[in-house]
Amino acid sequence: MSQPKNLVVAQSGGPSPVINNTLRGIVEAARDLPEIGTVYGARHGIEGVLKEELLDLTSQCPDEISLLRYTPAAGSIGTCRYKLKDGQDEDFDRVIEVLRAHNVGYFIYIGGNDSMDTANKIALLGQERGLDLVGIGGPKTIDNDVGDSEFKLIDHTPGYGSTAKYWVHAVQNANQENMGSCPADPVLVLQAMGRKIGYIPAAARLADPNREMPLQIYLAESPCSLQEMADNINDQLKSDGRCIVVVSEGFDVGDLGAVKDSFGHTSFSASQITVAQTVVNYLNANGLAAHGAARANVPGTDQRHSMAYASTVDLEEAYYAGRKAVTLAANKESGYMATILRNPGDIYSVYYDKAPLSEVANSERTFPAEWITENGFDVTDEFIKYAQPLIGEGMVSLPMIGGRQRLTRLEPLYADQKLEAYVPQSKRD
Repeated sequence: MSQPKNLVVAQSGGPSPVINNTLRGIVEAARDLPEIGTVYGARHGIEGVLKEELLDLTSQCPDEISLLRYTPAAGSIGTCRYKLKDGQDEDFDRVIEVLRAHNVGYFIYIGGNDSMDTANKIALLGQERGLDLVGIGGPKTIDNDVGDSEFKLIDHTPGYGSTAKYWVHAVQNANQENMGSCPADPVLVLQAMGRKIGYIPAAARLADPNREMPLQIYLAESPCSLQEMADNINDQLKSDGRCIVVVSEGFDVGDLGAVKDSFGHTSFSASQITVAQTVVNYLNANGLAAHGAARANVPGTDQRHSMAYASTVDLEEAYYAGRKAVTLAANKESGYMATILRNPGDIYSVYYDKAPLSEVANSERTFPAEWITENGFDVTDEFIKYAQPLIGEGMVSLPMIGGRQRLTRLEPLYADQKLEAYVPQSKRD
C-alpha cells in the first residue's frame, strides 16, 4: 500500500449552525481510513492555505472534535470570502506549493457555488502540476441556492434547515408580540436573509402551516411596488386588525447603497438602510388602515449562528455529508461534491451521493415559481411539504456548564511552516 497522504479541509463564505458538524464528520471519518494521514484545517479558508496556516485536527482531543456538533458558525477553523480568480497565478502557484510541501493528497472545501468552483480548479491544477491531488466539495449554505432548480444535484444544503427553524420560532414569537401590541403597533415587519432567492423568508410559512396568522411573505422573486405592498397590508388590517410581514433582504425597494463582498455578493446587513425599515417608513408616511404604527425587526447574523434553534435533522445530515466527502476523497473520486438526495415516498428520508463539481459550480438554484401563491405574498403547500421535514421535530439539547454553552476549544497545534511568508494577491497594497 502507498504511504498515506494528508488532507486539508477549509470553509468558505457565510457560516451556518451546522457547518462544524460537517467538519466533525470529515475528521472522524478520516481517522478510520489508512489512505489518509493527518487532517489539517486551513485557518480562514483558502487564505489559510495561502498563508500556510494549517491547524492539526487529527491531534486534537476527540472530545473537542465531538463538541463540534454543538458549536455553531465557523470559529473553530474560520471561514473567508477570498476568491481565487482567474489571472491570480501567484495565488494558484502558492496553493500547490503549500499542498506539496505538506504531503497533501486530499482537499475538501466546505461552501457554496464559488467554493465548489475553487475546489475544482485546485484539483485540476494539482493534477496538471504532477501533484496527486483529489478535490472534493462539501455542501453548505443557509440560502439553499447550491445546486439546480430540479433538485437533481442536491435536494437541499446543510444549514438551510436550521435557518428555516430559526424563522419558525422567530415568526411564532413575533406573532405573540404583534397579537399583544397591535393596538399601538398593528404592523410588524421582519427582514429575512436571502439576497436573490426566497427559501429563507419562505420558511416563515412553516410557523403557520394552517394559515391562521395574519402573515404576508414577500420574496425577492415576487416583486411588487411599495404601494401595492401597502395596499395588501392595509387589506389585512381591515380584516384582522394587525399584520405580520416577512420580507426578503433582497426585495426591491430601490437603491439601498448595498455593500458588496469580495465574491461580488451584496451584503445587506452591512448597508446603512434596510429593506424592512424602508417598508416601515413608507407605511407610516402613507398611513395605515388602523390606529398605531408599523415597527421593524431586522435579525442579523444570528440567523446563521443560533445553535439553540439548530435543526436536529440538519445536524445529522451535515455530519453524514462530511463523512461522504471523505469517502469520495479516499476513493480518489476527484471533482465531486457530496450531496444529499431525498428518497421517494411520503416518509422523509435521504441518501448521500455525489455531483460533479463543474456542474454544481455552474448551476444556480432558483425558488420555483409554482411555489409562490397567485397573490404574490405567500408560498404554497408544496413548499411546506418540501421544507417541513428539514426542521425536525424537537430541539437540540446543548451541553452546558455554569449556564453557558460548552463549545469546542481546539488547541493551536499548527503544522510547521516550510515556505516563506506570503501575502494573498488581492490583499496586497
